[in-house]
Amino acid sequence: MFRIHPPARNRAARVAFLMALFVLGAGFDAHARTVYRCVQGGTVSLATAPEPGSRCTPREIDDNAVKLPNLWGAMGVVNGTLYERLQDGKTVYSTRKLPGSVKVLAFTVRTPPGEPAHAGLGRIGRPQLDRYPAQFRAAAKATGVDDTWLRAIAHAESGFDAAAVSPKGAIGVMQLMPETSRQYGVTDPFSSDQSIRAGARHLESLMRRYGDNLVLVAAAYNAGIGAVTRYGGVPPYAETQAYVAKVQVLQVRYREALERLPRGRTRTSAP
Repeated sequence: MFRIHPPARNRAARVAFLMALFVLGAGFDAHARTVYRCVQGGTVSLATAPEPGSRCTPREIDDNAVKLPNLWGAMGVVNGTLYERLQDGKTVYSTRKLPGSVKVLAFTVRTPPGEPAHAGLGRIGRPQLDRYPAQFRAAAKATGVDDTWLRAIAHAESGFDAAAVSPKGAIGVMQLMPETSRQYGVTDPFSSDQSIRAGARHLESLMRRYGDNLVLVAAAYNAGIGAVTRYGGVPPYAETQAYVAKVQVLQVRYREALERLPRGRTRTSAP
């Protein structure tokens, strides 16, 4: 799926090959191309040259490849904008707005199901809609935190295991540290109901702090507010960066799984 949004339709032809390169991975009979996957502040962009201020990794893309890599790191639908600017005297294109950038076009694309872009994604697993659905719906309604986001966090944190205890001492479905549990009035950290409610309240607090920036919310949930403050964004910890990518993928998968449920149907809660 690929749609171009106005007002850029009249300029689409001159950048069509770039869009095929960026959002589809290839698409024209020519040569191998180099795409730079750039990460800055926990967000991913694709560019035709390394971006100043970003950590960029070059990827050679074979235009005739049968299996196309997913460079975005997210599965599902990606909405973005392609920008043009001059860099070192050359015209370059990027999906990140940098100083001097001019908007070329907006796009919506379903990312290809190729290899994960993030090496730390590991085995994600299928959505588990039968795990505590009533508790997740109630916590989402009480806090305004999206049900799919709560499920994604729980899936990544504990695999929905109410008895889980991490080496660092995090406990329960939402893997809350003891001090966080006390902050939200948890009396039994192994209670799935209390853990999910407290986890939702903690995520609600983080979303207020970071203006609903879910990348920073996920980073703070994993590494702590202090680490995000210290580094001014997602900390350069491999674990945290993998975690942020993983929960983004999981949220998309849970949203798509819930949308596939027949209208009006709900899953019964697991014990």
